[in-house]
Amino acid sequence: MPAKRSPAKKTAIAPPENFYEAVYRVVRLIPKGRVMTYGQIATILGAPRAARAVGYAMRAVGPRDDVPWQRVINHKGGISARSEAERPIIQEMLLKKEGVKFGKDETCDLKKYRWEPEDPGQFFFAASKDAPF
Repeated sequence: MPAKRSPAKKTAIAPPENFYEAVYRVVRLIPKGRVMTYGQIATILGAPRAARAVGYAMRAVGPRDDVPWQRVINHKGGISARSEAERPIIQEMLLKKEGVKFGKDETCDLKKYRWEPEDPGQFFFAASKDAPF
């Protein structure tokens, strides 16, 4: 009689401590050469009106952090220039180094470069008391 196998255990992932950490958890998974938009991240976190809060989270990332902030762009496929003057230049340079191409209109083709997580529901954060909405 064959031995019974116990079902595989899923490793539980601790919920993020705050909205910014929820954003960073998503951004850390964006593969090189791919991008997500501020609104796309807000939506999968369960806060479709919090695109600006995602932008604030990206602006708070420090140069030594492990969050690839350059992979988050606006809904048109462009780089938002609402921060330090050099940051958009650095962002475009980093994305180009990863293979993202920008057109004459300074946007990338979201149909080509947008990343969609396989299971966006795993990132849902809106039920948290810390959600900014």
